[in-house]
Amino acid sequence: MLIDFKNKRALVTGAAHGIGRAIAFALARDGATVTGVDKSDINPSDEGVAITAHQCDLSNLSAIGELVKTKGPFDILIHSAGGVCGQIGRPLEEISEDDWDAVVDINMKAGFFLSQAVAPHMKQQGYGRIVFISSGAGLGVSLTGIQAYASAKAGEIGLTRQLGHELGPFGITVNSVAPGFVRSNPTTERQWESYGTEGQRAMLDRIATRRLGKVEDIVAATLFFASDQAEWITGQTLSVDGGK
Repeated sequence: MLIDFKNKRALVTGAAHGIGRAIAFALARDGATVTGVDKSDINPSDEGVAITAHQCDLSNLSAIGELVKTKGPFDILIHSAGGVCGQIGRPLEEISEDDWDAVVDINMKAGFFLSQAVAPHMKQQGYGRIVFISSGAGLGVSLTGIQAYASAKAGEIGLTRQLGHELGPFGITVNSVAPGFVRSNPTTERQWESYGTEGQRAMLDRIATRRLGKVEDIVAATLFFASDQAEWITGQTLSVDGGK
């Protein structure tokens, strides 16, 4: 069965670049009507398809509610926005409340309140797909040493299990994709370069397939969870990391 998102409306966060952007346009190419959201400007066209671009501060709960009210309703939610918010690894004694909140708010808190906003329509129609783009850091440790990031991504995975259990009776599935290291944006490029030749080689040697991930690897897993092929899978986290 081919994956087909015709007549489906999707909301994809983090759509300005990297994994989120690739997911948004992959859904559009497969027939979905896509609203891409980011705090940065979004180029709304790519390879012959287009999405609706919308700037939104996902750390603002009222902005989330307004987004879903004006751009929705949605059948599919992909929460890919997040990351480390420009932070680097530091000792825990140096982490301020603002540093902690910035990372937790955009990764985990936004995921919860986006789900809360889209759930009523999904419940009413008896159908919905929610996919969180978590991280291998949520299953292990953060390669950057950022405590809030590892915690927020682990929280997303816990939220996946809990919402999957709560929303399953309404025909809504909730799953998570946990990527390994993917060079998908300026932040990951800087991180990769910081390892140096020896560190890069050591990282590759720890991966069973001996290569880094590609954006397309994460897109494929995400589209599967968002599709009807995954209708009996919920509350799960799939590691897409080349094998460790």
